[in-house]
Amino acid sequence: MDTIRIRPVRPDELDAVAELRWQWVQELGGAPTTTRETFRRHFAAWARENASSHQCLVLARGDTVIGMAWLAVTRRVPTPRALDRASGDVQCVYVAPHERDSGLGGQLIDALLELAHEQGLERVTVHSSARAVGAYSRHGFSTSPSLLQADVPEARDHSEQCP
Repeated sequence: MDTIRIRPVRPDELDAVAELRWQWVQELGGAPTTTRETFRRHFAAWARENASSHQCLVLARGDTVIGMAWLAVTRRVPTPRALDRASGDVQCVYVAPHERDSGLGGQLIDALLELAHEQGLERVTVHSSARAVGAYSRHGFSTSPSLLQADVPEARDHSEQCP
């Protein structure tokens, strides 16, 4: 059996990570608005362009990527007590269906939290699916009465105002 490791994604693995993201949407019953190949190219370009703010860890069995997790890092406004501040948001934690229920998702969560700790982040948030709330809770996440969110109304189409 191949060894399972969690490590930063390599540039040559972005297609495999894009495939996991595609698979995830398919699993949830979502209808793509683009082709698989167009998505892969766009995803890989996006990941390269956003590498400074969005860090991807992969779960690999040997040379095969079987899971992913992203940490989005946001710089925060300085205070007189802390000039360099940042927080993180866990995004897109996914393990291939045939690899689930063996603790690998929890290992990905722990690896992201360790990455956040190494970077000195003040806090890490996650917007979880109902299925994954328990996993995040088991790995240190809790609800917060002071962390609020608002859904932003859809942007109006301003195209008729443009020349």
